Amino acid sequence: GSSCCFGLICYLFCGCDSGFGHGLALRLSGLGMQVFAGVLDSEGDGAKKLKEWDPERIAVLQMDVTNPEHIAQVKETINKRLGQKGLWGLVNNAGLLLCPVDAELQSTSSLRRLMEVNFLSAVTVTQTFLPLIRKAKGRVVEVPMPLLSAYSASKAALACFCRVLRLEMLQWGVHVAVIQPSGFKTSMELLIEPIMLILILLLLLLLTLRPLVVILRESTWPSSNHQDMSPVLDCIEHALLSTHPRPLYCPGKSAWLLPFLYTHLPTATFDRFTVRLPEPAPRE
Repeated sequence: GSSCCFGLICYLFCGCDSGFGHGLALRLSGLGMQVFAGVLDSEGDGAKKLKEWDPERIAVLQMDVTNPEHIAQVKETINKRLGQKGLWGLVNNAGLLLCPVDAELQSTSSLRRLMEVNFLSAVTVTQTFLPLIRKAKGRVVEVPMPLLSAYSASKAALACFCRVLRLEMLQWGVHVAVIQPSGFKTSMELLIEPIMLILILLLLLLLTLRPLVVILRESTWPSSNHQDMSPVLDCIEHALLSTHPRPLYCPGKSAWLLPFLYTHLPTATFDRFTVRLPEPAPRE
């Protein structure tokens, strides 16, 4: 779609130490836009690179998204900088993976921590800055990713929150978008090799296919994943700048595959396709 045209567009990005948030801050500042980059470590390598890249357009702000004081300080700083102007875009990209183990082995403390960082903190940041977003009739973009039990639970909660928020914000002229990518190389190393589309053509040969979960797990090593984050950045940029943003983006060649299979295949077929199930015991 065509892009919105404004003299100065201001954004707040969370999780800019590395990965998508870092790349997005560099990209949009290069387009002449004012970026408030929230980082966990304001003295880290990622923050230093942002400061050196464009100190006029990138304001690096200490922002632990689980710290209410940090969030309040960032809001105060942005209010002072913007005056009566609203904030056009908020991108909630900060996330935590911890140890990617099976659900049975995931500790309750890890689950609480993941929900706090990946879901509750994103909700808190969104609630805090919605008045500024509403003033500009701007955009809210969330970046949840599927796969892995505890991580998925936290991001699924965020995705559900966004679906409802999108409907609530329509009357205010605020657009809410969800970016749900496949695997890309970020500092979290939640790395998933895109599944070849040929798998769909082989659905009738399920008995000879390797289980999809095995394929996903074997492709989680850094050497086998996407280092080019541009497909994700392109989608976030479209969600922020297009006059007709979409509610859901799925960058990556296979990001749509698991949801598609889950929706369209019978449950038994999907289970057989994705996990190695034991053969049923013969009846006596």
